[in-house]
Amino acid sequence: MSIDEKYILSSTGALEMTKAPESLLVIGGGVIGLEMASVWNNYGSKVTVVEFLDRILPPEDDEVSKEMEKIMKKKGIKIRKTTKVTGASILTNDDCVEVEIEDVKTGTKTTEKFSRVLMSIGRKANTEKLGLDNVGILAEQNGKIKVSTDHRSLLSTNVSNIFAIGDCIEGPMLAHKAEEDAVGVVDFIADGYGHVDWNMVPSVVYTSPEIASIGRTERWLLENKVDYKKGVFPFKANSRAIANVDNDGFVKFLADKHTDEILGIHIISAQAGEMISTGVLAMQYGASCEDIGRTCFAHPTLMEAFKEAAMAS
Repeated sequence: MSIDEKYILSSTGALEMTKAPESLLVIGGGVIGLEMASVWNNYGSKVTVVEFLDRILPPEDDEVSKEMEKIMKKKGIKIRKTTKVTGASILTNDDCVEVEIEDVKTGTKTTEKFSRVLMSIGRKANTEKLGLDNVGILAEQNGKIKVSTDHRSLLSTNVSNIFAIGDCIEGPMLAHKAEEDAVGVVDFIADGYGHVDWNMVPSVVYTSPEIASIGRTERWLLENKVDYKKGVFPFKANSRAIANVDNDGFVKFLADKHTDEILGIHIISAQAGEMISTGVLAMQYGASCEDIGRTCFAHPTLMEAFKEAAMAS
């Protein structure tokens, strides 16, 4: 399936559409796919998302993934998991795309028509034409450049006076992560010491409502046999969210069962991207859930749910 940016789109083509398509198929239930699904659903398109795995937003906390799926379905977005697209044909006379969709579990195939199709199955580092070989810089098979994470040679490549940051190296492919990389490298060049901590890089999914997270997921804690406790507070019980008539979602805290140290914070809210910064600051300075619980938050605000979730853990 080749992208022509007219009928079969990348995220770039999806943002450049001048009118909402009657129907849109989104291939991939990850961050970009769901952001685009949310945008065009809000503009009136009938949106269907197909995801090969058994859950959308695989990197997110399981409860967040399930809640977001429920919210999106309530908004009219169809989500079909354990499903893949096996072929597509552009029908210019009908101004649409005919798509073959297969249920991964049963092998059942159906043929359906959509006005437009968005391919959103991930991104990779775009380093092939940088001429890395010309100066001897080593790259991984996925195109990402190998760098040092040691503070004595922070983000330097195997060519010691050349550094790499952002999407072309390991770590989350986020603009604010690239900014922190850059600051760390400049500090290192100027002073001989730099610092980056990719564990303290918040993630925000700009859907409606937004998703924001920092730290570990509950699945990771279970798989790594970490003794933890959790607290969840729904926005349906938050006065500001009720007054805003926008009370979907919750705040979830994960903390060490013995020390109360915050291990992860996960938020679904219209303002999740703004709220998560408080969580990043708390975790950066090693705060406990009790520290958050003993902090006074203004009323009525969405951040009261943040405090309540910490107190519940």
